[in-house]
Amino acid sequence: MAVADGVLNETPEAPEAPAAPPAPGGILGYARSKQGQRILLIIAAALVIALMVGILMWSQQIAYRVLFSNFSDRDGGAIVASLQQMNIPYKYSESGTAILVPETMVHDARLKLAAQGLPKGGNVGFELMENQKLGVSQFLEQVNFQRALEGELARSIESLDAVAGARVHLALPKASVFVRDQQTPTASVILNLRPGRILDNDQVSAIVHLVASSVPELPPKGVTIIDQAGNLLSSTGKKGPSAGLDPTQMKYVQDVQQDIVKRVESIISPIVGPGNVRAEATADIDFSHTEQAAEVYKPNQAPNTAAVRSQQTAETSNPNVTAASGVPGALTNQPPAPATAPITQPAPGTPGAAAPGAAAAGAPAVTQKDATTNYEVDKTVSYVQQPMVGVRRLTVAVVINYKRQYDANGKVSMKPLTDPEKAQITDLVREAMGYNKDRGDSLNVVNTLFSSEPEVDLPLWKQPNMIRLAIEVGKYLLLAIVLLFLYFRILRPIIWKLTGKTERDAKAKADAQAAEAAALAAEEGALFADTDAVVQLSAEAEEAEAIASYKAHLEIAKALAKRDPKLVASVIKGWIINE
Repeated sequence: MAVADGVLNETPEAPEAPAAPPAPGGILGYARSKQGQRILLIIAAALVIALMVGILMWSQQIAYRVLFSNFSDRDGGAIVASLQQMNIPYKYSESGTAILVPETMVHDARLKLAAQGLPKGGNVGFELMENQKLGVSQFLEQVNFQRALEGELARSIESLDAVAGARVHLALPKASVFVRDQQTPTASVILNLRPGRILDNDQVSAIVHLVASSVPELPPKGVTIIDQAGNLLSSTGKKGPSAGLDPTQMKYVQDVQQDIVKRVESIISPIVGPGNVRAEATADIDFSHTEQAAEVYKPNQAPNTAAVRSQQTAETSNPNVTAASGVPGALTNQPPAPATAPITQPAPGTPGAAAPGAAAAGAPAVTQKDATTNYEVDKTVSYVQQPMVGVRRLTVAVVINYKRQYDANGKVSMKPLTDPEKAQITDLVREAMGYNKDRGDSLNVVNTLFSSEPEVDLPLWKQPNMIRLAIEVGKYLLLAIVLLFLYFRILRPIIWKLTGKTERDAKAKADAQAAEAAALAAEEGALFADTDAVVQLSAEAEEAEAIASYKAHLEIAKALAKRDPKLVASVIKGWIINE
């Protein structure tokens, strides 16, 4: 306490800074030192940066696609070795049956591996014949040729989309010079189909003819095809019309039915509103083909208009046979009298002598004629092949919802259709479906109240595409929030701590607060000095004044500490730093 110019001026002494405890030794003591804290901060900053980089890499994961699948172990090893040489990242699928590479490198990797002949596949083709050894036997050549032919056929079959793998077994009999000892070859094919894929009859038939056409003297009925489950796909028996409809015919029936339904709904929907009509159709299609051969004979025509096919005429004449002569009657039919010869015959040349052969010469000769005429038979030979009849019968069922009506208050009510409206809709449906009464078509139109309202479009926030987009945007937004939090709340304070910016800011703030506290203390000291000057009027009250001044300073300090504790702490911290 000092008195200057009659003014009592009391300056409190600064408290001594407490002695710092001795720093512990070892790792803990090194960690508490400035150098140790600096190293820890550097390590923490590195960890935060690594975490941020890991989060970024996780958010941008590379999509992998299948490079090759269902390969042999030998091909798998060769493919992996080539990928390692080309520095192409790869990984295996969960099942271990496929090799995956980044999506952007799939095509390049396939082309580069194809240039190296990979994958070779488990089947050996005609390249086996390129490595023939000198002095190989004829039997071994035949075996190699059969292996090569089987491998080439298997490769051709595997080129189909639905076939993942194939094995072909050929039974080629030995050729014989005797015709009766010759045997036809046979073939067996085992197919490994891809999951969820099947082969229809046309595809199986195509494989059968492919194999049969590739092996000499192999008939299609000698090819047997089974799948990996042991199901027989090929059939040696002839399939007739009774075997059922093939997939093509089934698809044709479905197309006809769907076309009828589409036409009916499209013409009725504008009348009753979308979603208020349902239609189903059943079509009976006749796929049978008719072939007819006829030979028709017409009645015989007139001879003058008929065509002569052949004509034959025969005429015979016999002069030694006399024709019948004389007067018709009983006398003529009597036998002649016995011949008598005169005793004397007149000499030839004399009057009354008959010349030899005179009787025969006077009688007419017998002539016979035969004529045969053959005419062409009038007939018609026709061979008619009729295509399939087509639609044999149609059956259509249509259900129409009640129509909506609004009253004066805007209330909706469902009312059935009137008879004229129902008849009009029935006529439209008949025209749309191609109704034919002679064909036996059937149509049934029912007007009833639907149990539920027609489906409406989902709002934008319920659509699956928008949900997926929102999830994707939310993922990136969450990633940005996490990265900003790590940077502003952890990484930036560590960097400021390492560069000393935090200490400089704290020191500048403490100096400002100390200056403000000193100014405030000076003002309060001047006020107390004036008060002490008044108290010094009496020498006897000096000790009381000193006690009162001490108490006044103590109360001021307490009030200041309560009002602004940070300022007092900064002043004390400055005293400790400056000792």
